[in-house]
Amino acid sequence: MRIHRIFWDLDDDPEGNVQHVAEHGISVEEVEDVLYGAQEVVASESSGRPITFGETSTGKYIAVVFDVVEYDPLAVYPVTAYETEP
Repeated sequence: MRIHRIFWDLDDDPEGNVQHVAEHGISVEEVEDVLYGAQEVVASESSGRPITFGETSTGKYIAVVFDVVEYDPLAVYPVTAYETEP
């Protein structure tokens, strides 16, 4: 899987994905680390959305839940991200 584009809401949008991942102590850069390096995507058990896991450049291991916006080239919209165990 090769993601070509990641869509983010405005930084100051209180309902946006930037603020939502920040509430979990995760930065945009950490989410992008994992999405751009994603090797495997599965379905989230709770939402059914695509989810991938990986280590960030800061050493966190996180899960990133996202929606596919376009398939060719692949573009995604991160919904949430959170730290988890490897």
